Amino acid sequence: MKFKSGQDFANLSSKAVTVLGMSGVGKTTLAALLQEQQWFQYSVDYRIGTRYMDEHIVDNFKREAMGNPFLAELLRSDSIYIRSNITFHNLAPLSTYLGKPGNPAKGGISFAEYKRRQAQHREAEIKALLDVPEFIGRAAEIYRYKNFICDSGGSLCEVVDPDSSNDPVLKSLSENTLLLYIEGTPEHSKMLVERFRKHPKPMYYQPQFLDDKWAQYKSLNKITNDDDVDPDGFAVWGFEQLLLHRIPLYRKIADHYGYTIRMHDVPKVQTEPDFINLLSRTIDQA
Repeated sequence: MKFKSGQDFANLSSKAVTVLGMSGVGKTTLAALLQEQQWFQYSVDYRIGTRYMDEHIVDNFKREAMGNPFLAELLRSDSIYIRSNITFHNLAPLSTYLGKPGNPAKGGISFAEYKRRQAQHREAEIKALLDVPEFIGRAAEIYRYKNFICDSGGSLCEVVDPDSSNDPVLKSLSENTLLLYIEGTPEHSKMLVERFRKHPKPMYYQPQFLDDKWAQYKSLNKITNDDDVDPDGFAVWGFEQLLLHRIPLYRKIADHYGYTIRMHDVPKVQTEPDFINLLSRTIDQA
């Protein structure tokens, strides 16, 4: 959605916004605040983990459990069941399933298996994003919410084509919501890298980008065998590469389809009127 003026947006009786940007810029914080002010909060990552990846995640738990004779017998006799307990603030089951490629002795999985799970995540993320219009309707019809906020995942820019006017995901989101990019700062990027060094976690990569960076990492470290790659070593190095890759993609999405605010604007939003005023000013300045 594009608007002629900020007042046009403020005057809408029902508002729908999709927030996008890198991890840690304040998307979930903003969405949670608005949920407390009677906005319906739609978490793309939560939808991925509970609707489209749930069976993959639980099957992986079961494979691990079958390695324990005690648990294996209980599973075979249907004496226990295993499930994922994903929440808006705990996406560990999804991250754990995606895994990290490299040395199995260090917790890695084969590169082929990693790519298979990455492909599953890509398909799941696209479906979860395309579900947004349906959930806008459900939020209004079932729960009587007038306003809707979509908390998109940090990898949205990896599953769309910002240069295409016919990208199905961006077309759907922009026709049904206002796209709001929260832009980070160089200091924020450094903080993300340092945080990632301490706690490396799985990430989503575009397929060709992943192939290129995997080959580049092995070349830089003179590694010929995939199983000799340190999973955390690649994860940290790959994350830095991913940051540089994603920033221009998000800027393109915002330039073509939406609006941009700065990361430092988010803490100033304490109420719904603060948010509406921020967006109205942003629209007028655009």
